[in-house]
Amino acid sequence: MLESHKGIMLDIACGGNKQKGFVGIDIRPEPGVDIVHDLEKFPWPIEDESCLIVMGSHIIEHIKPWLTIDFFNEIWRIMKPNGQLMLSTPYGGSAGFWQDPTHCNGFTETTFWYFDPRYDLYGIYHPKPWNIEKGFPSYQMNGNLEILMRKGEEV
Repeated sequence: MLESHKGIMLDIACGGNKQKGFVGIDIRPEPGVDIVHDLEKFPWPIEDESCLIVMGSHIIEHIKPWLTIDFFNEIWRIMKPNGQLMLSTPYGGSAGFWQDPTHCNGFTETTFWYFDPRYDLYGIYHPKPWNIEKGFPSYQMNGNLEILMRKGEEV
């Protein structure tokens, strides 16, 4: 049982701020980056179902909109069954979103409904299934939107 809980904790787009105990992946070869790779190039150099936790702080707003489904599907591929995905992003359309000229992909609470089969919007694109955790997405007073999802079972 304990063996099933082992896996990589991955900090995507970690830059120079990788979380303690995590493996860091980023396009830039900064100190602390363990894997230098462009997150918009699939597949990532990570084995299937090897990650227990994937976290990303302020990355999804930089992913080209037409690659969003592929991006989430790639995280699903590397995620262990029932693994957790934690993301933080500026609320789509907020001042925090518009301030950075490289932000190209805005997210609101309902954007994540496209990834969870319990919502009607999932049926539009049929990406790999995620389950949004209770209490999420969560709007933060600093203008950020946070999401916690678990890898769902493929139907």
